[in-house]
Amino acid sequence: MRFLKGHGTENDFVILPDPDGELELTAARVAAICDRRAGLGADGVLRVVRTKVSPEVSHLAGQAEWFMDYRNSDGSMAEMCGNGVRVFARHLIDAGLTDPAEFAIATRGGLRAVRVDAAGEISVDMGLPRVLGESVATVAGQEYTGLHIDVGNPHLACVIGDPVTQLVLDHQPAFDPAVFPTGVNIELLNAVGPRRAVMRVYERGSGETRSCGTGAVATAVAAAHLAGESTGTWTVEVLGGRLTVTLTAETSYLAGPAVIIASGELAE
Repeated sequence: MRFLKGHGTENDFVILPDPDGELELTAARVAAICDRRAGLGADGVLRVVRTKVSPEVSHLAGQAEWFMDYRNSDGSMAEMCGNGVRVFARHLIDAGLTDPAEFAIATRGGLRAVRVDAAGEISVDMGLPRVLGESVATVAGQEYTGLHIDVGNPHLACVIGDPVTQLVLDHQPAFDPAVFPTGVNIELLNAVGPRRAVMRVYERGSGETRSCGTGAVATAVAAAHLAGESTGTWTVEVLGGRLTVTLTAETSYLAGPAVIIASGELAE
């Protein structure tokens, strides 16, 4: 099985080229690949498959040649992954599989338009985030109220007073399953300056990760809401680096580095 390894602000992924959709990618196989001791180690798997041979997104084949089949590290499927789609785009460009100027990628969360600037930084149109109300996350017995935000996948972004650097996130924070029946990505953030936030995230199906692209968008939305704003460009600092989120009245954009670090063959 051929693979590549890449990351976006240390949110790392194993990329599996499978253009014709021939690979049997079970949850157990994904979990084994992502195992950091017995496998390659990753926050998730990006399967690279043509949209037209993928029944769940084949209706998008006329708009995007490639489908990002994203799986969390526990093997579960997810709708979207902001850092993942940028790493996926980097692979398509490096492999000569797309026009690098501007192109679209199909995901379970819909189409994502990609642009690459002169410096090689990859920007993705993430769509318009939807604020769906408030809910509560409980971390180490402490309750934090946050915004329920849909970024193609579910988020609970909590602006908190406690320094996020001191939080212990080794267990899934508690949340209301009636609000989030399929689970939720939970962001805990400090607003630390004008249009700047520091964030940590616990992702459903993966645990705490060094970064989360959709989580960075949710963080920017929550920080903007706190400041009484709805548009603008925000810097989101994560454990693995820095991402830039631009909020407009019509959509949102996520920009940051995406690199491929290795390739090889995996013994099945």
